[in-house]
Amino acid sequence: MSLDIKAAANVANVLTESLPYIQRFAGKTIVVKFGGNAMTDPQLNAQFARDIVLMKTVGINPIVVHGGGPQIGNLLNKLNIETRFVNGMRVTDSETMDVVEMVLGASVNKEIVNTINQHGGKAIGITGKDGSFIQARKLEVKQQTPDMLVPEIIDIGHVGEVAYINRNVIDTLIAGDFIPVIAPIGVGADGSSYNINADLVAGKIAEVLEAEKLMLLTNVSGLLDKNGDILTGLTTPQVDELIADGTIYGGMLPKIQCALDAVKAGVSASHIVDGRVAHAVLLEIFTDDGVGTLITNRR
Repeated sequence: MSLDIKAAANVANVLTESLPYIQRFAGKTIVVKFGGNAMTDPQLNAQFARDIVLMKTVGINPIVVHGGGPQIGNLLNKLNIETRFVNGMRVTDSETMDVVEMVLGASVNKEIVNTINQHGGKAIGITGKDGSFIQARKLEVKQQTPDMLVPEIIDIGHVGEVAYINRNVIDTLIAGDFIPVIAPIGVGADGSSYNINADLVAGKIAEVLEAEKLMLLTNVSGLLDKNGDILTGLTTPQVDELIADGTIYGGMLPKIQCALDAVKAGVSASHIVDGRVAHAVLLEIFTDDGVGTLITNRR
């Protein structure tokens, strides 16, 4: 078989370009929120697993936090359990919470763990209830209409926010050379389970671990300006301005706010990454151009 010189040269160029990044990030922690199309497309799922294994192999400590909203919705439909949303958040009664734990803590979590392990990794799956790793409090949701003098507090059940992260759990897994795969289920002071937004969990874990990077995989190409062009290389004041002038709005706002909060709390950089792109994680970390929106405190 003859050697394809051009293809070989391209491979060499890619490896050469990635070397400075591998050297810079060796020994660092990178928290990746995994969700969207990359979770439901088998090919993207496998590519993501290989990316995570490669990161670990070159000395980076990847932490995976995953969602599972579509999978939860599918099982609720099969069980004829009604789904209702308030301000984009699923109302989670006790029956729904049982389904959430079944999907996030069991089927989705173990599928991701298994895929990473099949590609040569050493992943271990946990929920926030293991070792009281993610301690939660009930999320208070307020709604106000123009005719209300004060906001109305809406009870959306077992939906929580992060009160405390016990980093000893993650430190122990990293010390054992494991790749933690985390389902965003927290435990309340009374032992109740809480469903927590996976972006928020990933952000808080990145903050507590003083991670080098927080990467949020999503189903869009990144943060877009008003002309539809991707914005990247943003500083935190620039992001604040984009929020103020309405460039960032709607469903992208909570994700950007999560990324922004992490950087303001000491994470070196946050990335909004298009999870529909093959090997998106590696392309964003190890290439000059990247495939998403980068937010840092650097000026």
